[in-house]
Amino acid sequence: MPEQHAIQLPEGVRQGDDRLIKLTDAAVAKVAKLAEKEPDKPFLRVGISGGGCNGLSYKMRFVENAKKGDILVDFGQAQVIVDSKSALYLKGTHLDYSNALISGGFKFSNPNATSSCSCGESFSV
Repeated sequence: MPEQHAIQLPEGVRQGDDRLIKLTDAAVAKVAKLAEKEPDKPFLRVGISGGGCNGLSYKMRFVENAKKGDILVDFGQAQVIVDSKSALYLKGTHLDYSNALISGGFKFSNPNATSSCSCGESFSV
């Protein structure tokens, strides 16, 4: 379970936990390092959108704040925001990071996916 900090949640934003999305220590460290380059955008928004070779694809971007209906998961050094629609597809997902030269980067492990592409960026349910 991630260490919880007292973050003031905007109205309409719920506190989530690692049952929604779990970041490995390596992923937390990389998100924290990337967030340093975006000081005005401290939250990593993880979402799902239509597209990719399997119908749904993962999207990640840093944002300034959470919106009404979002779920915030606090990992101490990294704060992740998930919209309520994406949460349905992400529940139980693990996000890892590897700095390996081959097949490095962020990797999603989603228990809801019935199939995924070889690049790991899209999936179907």
